[in-house]
Amino acid sequence: MLAIGAPSAFEFAHRPPSLRTAGLISGMSGYRETAPGRFTQRMAAPLRVPLIISLGSPFLIAFGREPDAADRRGSFAAGLHAGPVHILSDGGAESIRVDFTLLGAYRLFGGAVVDLTARMVDISNILGSEGRQLHQRLGEMPCWQRRFDLLEDFVVKRANGRPSREIAYAYHRLAVSSGGARITALAQEIGWSRKHLVERFRAELGLAPKPIARMIRFHHACRLAQTGATRDWAGTAAESGYSDQSHLSREFAALAGESPTAWARRMALSDSRLTRPDDALAGW
Repeated sequence: MLAIGAPSAFEFAHRPPSLRTAGLISGMSGYRETAPGRFTQRMAAPLRVPLIISLGSPFLIAFGREPDAADRRGSFAAGLHAGPVHILSDGGAESIRVDFTLLGAYRLFGGAVVDLTARMVDISNILGSEGRQLHQRLGEMPCWQRRFDLLEDFVVKRANGRPSREIAYAYHRLAVSSGGARITALAQEIGWSRKHLVERFRAELGLAPKPIARMIRFHHACRLAQTGATRDWAGTAAESGYSDQSHLSREFAALAGESPTAWARRMALSDSRLTRPDDALAGW
């Protein structure tokens, strides 16, 4: 299957979190492709937990590799994956997406958030009949803003779970330190053993604190590179807490599936609406 690069002809709508959804989601977006073709996108170790409702041609999506025909995805939720996510579309894709914060995902999905880790789960399997009804109602809506209204009402009504205060505190400490906080020190601050902290992180966020800290630090490096806050990759590595530039390059290979220079080249050629780096502090 021949791909011709990132999509260039598409509609895009975005709604930031409202007062009702602050801390629960990082935003909602609508996406509709308007020209036929074969298009590729790549996301690097996302720090958000998306719920995607497909209203057009399904995407082909795979973790850590190029997707094939067996990777066709309709409407689904996906959990954390410490690696690249590859997306292929045919010019007929149309979808609406809710990006949950890591703590917000637990509020909506509860303990099922663990089942999402490094997986894509059909909306019927994760939300049941409510998910199927939501999909149908969204397809009947005539515009993005009314779809956002419906989704916000659905999310606020259903998000009844609450992550523990200890995990919320530990995650915030990881976020504000750009992934640099020591796990053992966090456990001591909370009054837990390191083992118990790791177990609770997995139960409420889907991954242990160390890989989450790794992803936070990586996205911090991405933001520095995209904003021009550092002069070169060596400076980005030093500012982000990597031991050296080679360490940073290895992390790009593992989490983005490409070298730092290849990643920067792809970002420069892609529409900025599709390449926003994840922010661990956004509505944490």
